[in-house]
Amino acid sequence: MFGIGGGELILIILIALMLFGSDKIPEIARAMGKGMAQLKNATNEIKSEIQKGAEANGIDTSMKQLTSTFTDEVEKVKSNLDSNILPEVTKTKEDIEDLTGPIKRQR
Repeated sequence: MFGIGGGELILIILIALMLFGSDKIPEIARAMGKGMAQLKNATNEIKSEIQKGAEANGIDTSMKQLTSTFTDEVEKVKSNLDSNILPEVTKTKEDIEDLTGPIKRQR
């Protein structure tokens, strides 16, 4: 929760109690809760309006097509690496180890 630990939360609560008193804390908490709920509702409404606008203009489907095409291309590159390049890299690594083996042993 916001990167605040238990000790820090207790310190904040103690400071709030000293500043506002125990009778004002519930009122402040209620007001903050209502404010957070209103903010959450407003952001959800904005998200839904953006989503509706994107769907109406066809942006949503074109983004899905673009991401699926991109994902397909990435998978092709991965399979190409695994099938063609990785065996060559492994063979080259083994060749280098074979060549440097006698050099390492001379030290």
